[in-house]
Amino acid sequence: MTKILVIEDEIIIGEMISMYLTDEQFSVCRVENGKAGLEAMQSFAPDVILLDLMLPDLDGIELCESVRRHSDTPIIVISMNTKVNERVRALNAGADDYMCKPFSMQELKARIGAAVRRYKLPHPASAEEVEVQGKGEHGIVLDLHKRLISVGSVSVETTFSEFELLKLLFEFPGRVFTRDELISALRGIDSYVNDRAIDVHITNLRKKIETNPKEPQFIKTVWGVGYKLSLD
Repeated sequence: MTKILVIEDEIIIGEMISMYLTDEQFSVCRVENGKAGLEAMQSFAPDVILLDLMLPDLDGIELCESVRRHSDTPIIVISMNTKVNERVRALNAGADDYMCKPFSMQELKARIGAAVRRYKLPHPASAEEVEVQGKGEHGIVLDLHKRLISVGSVSVETTFSEFELLKLLFEFPGRVFTRDELISALRGIDSYVNDRAIDVHITNLRKKIETNPKEPQFIKTVWGVGYKLSLD
């Protein structure tokens, strides 16, 4: 049974979500503040986290960052804030999806299902790693089974969406992906994914894997089209 941690301080909304998901055969743990959410991360070990950003004790963005530093469990933000910059901040902090209140419970269930499928998707044993050699000792290795990225001898942490985006580029080196293609590839991970969100993910990935993010060696911009993984 899929386990869902609901971190929501509005009692009525939290109860509605919990009741619906329980009826849909999910195992649900509901807490009303950030500290209790962090404790439940350890005791409940959720498969997906539903996180409200407006909590009484902790800043939701900071909580999202804290969770992401220690876990790659998918995080779906549920928030009243519909502003683009807030959505980008949440994605930047490690969220994998963003839903604006009010939302359809059926859509929430679908988003949870998509997050779980992508998180638990098995990979063929013959393709557990993807490697791209860089200049000198700056090669990059993606461990698809453990969902880890290594740059040289250094392990790099990424969000769930960032890993999926980089994996796609690595699977088709040299191919130019349009922003629309990348948006389509991330549908079901980020409910609010658009050109700007793709650019944010690419910028973050460059900061994490490139020696000089301003002059990227691996993730190249093809002006007017999109991005590609360069093998040059």
